[in-house]
Amino acid sequence: MGRWNKLGRIFEPKGQVDWMKSYAWLPTAEHRGAGVYRVYIGGRNKDNLTQMGYIEIDILKPFETLKVSEHPILRLGDLGTFDDSLVLPSWIADRGEKKYMYYIGWMQGKRVPYYASLGLAVSEDGGESFRRCGRGPLLERNDVDPYMTASACVLLDEGLWRMWYLTNTQWSIVDGALRPRYHLKYAESSDGFNWKREGVVAIDFKSEDEFAISRPFVLKEDGMYKMWYSHRGGTYRIGYAESADGISWIRKDGEVGIDVSSEGWDSEMIEYPFIIDHGSKRYMLYNGNNFGETGIGLAEWAA
Repeated sequence: MGRWNKLGRIFEPKGQVDWMKSYAWLPTAEHRGAGVYRVYIGGRNKDNLTQMGYIEIDILKPFETLKVSEHPILRLGDLGTFDDSLVLPSWIADRGEKKYMYYIGWMQGKRVPYYASLGLAVSEDGGESFRRCGRGPLLERNDVDPYMTASACVLLDEGLWRMWYLTNTQWSIVDGALRPRYHLKYAESSDGFNWKREGVVAIDFKSEDEFAISRPFVLKEDGMYKMWYSHRGGTYRIGYAESADGISWIRKDGEVGIDVSSEGWDSEMIEYPFIIDHGSKRYMLYNGNNFGETGIGLAEWAA
């Protein structure tokens, strides 16, 4: 087994721009050439509403932020639409000259705190701006996913679009507060837009105490599918699983090779992993305490 060597916190949100007064969560990276990566993130403004922007880093000199987008590249949806309160990146995929951004949208609720759905936006200018594919969600609530859908990983695998995504199984009252219970399911598509959902569970709860499994990252390596994700009973940790077909998974959380630090910005929780393979090295972007409020960390894999 290997382990992840933490290199440190590479970005801390300190109100650098109006759209990001706090938080830099769900880092979602794409290679921009040489060692440069654009990392799409969600930032909270002064009204505590989350919109999507980005930072750029050189993976070989990650502590020097090259750029922070001056404005959100995907703003909140119109009042009353599924993403009028939060827009978060989840996955970006190239399709010809276009970029598909699968993103999370929230609207606030009354009997439950919020409703979450997965949306899709497209960029035709290299990721400088995105337009929604519609005013409604890509993965709406239905009989298979009646409560909510959210963070997803999307791969074009031998001509088939494959998705691993979060879905809520119930809302319940725990210690006097409403709490969702969500895990990861699997879906397929021929075009990346129209998805067939049959309720296939990819990563399920390992115990009654576990109530949150989120933010999958899947890659295919040497014929094996490997997944990193977040899981939570008390506070978030990063987990790991393997699969021969991308459908049936074996959880190997004990082999993930990364945990909270003894002190500091990621001493309470770590979550939302995103893997970068650059040259001969493998890196992980992740968030720390309080779901991204304290910033973004970087770790390097040591086999």
